[in-house]
Amino acid sequence: MKEERLLMDAAAIRRTLTRLSHEIVEKNKGADNLCLVGIKRRGEIIARRICGLLESSYGVSPDTAGIDIGMYRDDLVSGFFVPDASVNDLGFSIDNKSVILCDDVLHTGRSVRAAIEALFVLGRPASIRLLVLADRGGREMPVCADFVGKNIPTARSEFLDVALAEIEGEDSLTLRGRTL
Repeated sequence: MKEERLLMDAAAIRRTLTRLSHEIVEKNKGADNLCLVGIKRRGEIIARRICGLLESSYGVSPDTAGIDIGMYRDDLVSGFFVPDASVNDLGFSIDNKSVILCDDVLHTGRSVRAAIEALFVLGRPASIRLLVLADRGGREMPVCADFVGKNIPTARSEFLDVALAEIEGEDSLTLRGRTL
């Protein structure tokens, strides 16, 4: 029997993002020279929310944008297909900036690898740090998040569903696909 279990409601997600915004400032020793780049779609929403929290708590509003990784995925690229960097125009330079790369769920690491490749096509950041709402384990790439909202080890048959108000009309993090 497949079952769903709510792991985080809207209030828990709000608290988690608030904590993560403070961790960013602490680890960066301030909010100078930061920019936030979210992996489209949910990662971009998380980046924009973090930006709003940094503005309300610290009075800073770092450059924030979304990045499309579709052209950089290793399951799409072949010898006959070359990624088009013009797909991603952030509207600001990432050169010599501390980039906080945001995503909703970290699993295999392949999306993060694709996003890093896309970022380096756009410029040369001073650093890239990864922020995720949830880390479910199961890496296939040597990727580790610097800022983790919640660690949720899962089996291959389990999935984490992130719902965000901007898309689904409500915030939640749900575990599904497991016989509980």
